[in-house]
Amino acid sequence: MESFNDFLDWIAFSGPVIKSGDPVEQEKQVKYASLVANAIMLSNVADLTNVINSMADDGLTVTPELAASLSPYARAKIRRFGKYSIDMQDIPKPLDPASLPFEIPL
Repeated sequence: MESFNDFLDWIAFSGPVIKSGDPVEQEKQVKYASLVANAIMLSNVADLTNVINSMADDGLTVTPELAASLSPYARAKIRRFGKYSIDMQDIPKPLDPASLPFEIPL
């Protein structure tokens, strides 16, 4: 839980401080930060799953211990202060959930 809270504070820019005294604004700030955090984590998990499946396709052994060492809280590739352009015509492919190809040693 501590890792999630740290990730959430990093996403919210301001850390754990809620600057408004208005309860409605406080609730919005918490909900919006959680929404962004969950979207980033979903993207990270989908990317990690694709990489793990590619590793298995390449003949590498994939174990539950490998998956357990990964985190959905990765932030190295996130441009927090970057300029983003959104092309509303570029529709992403649907999320295609895949199971992990674990090889469990006997």
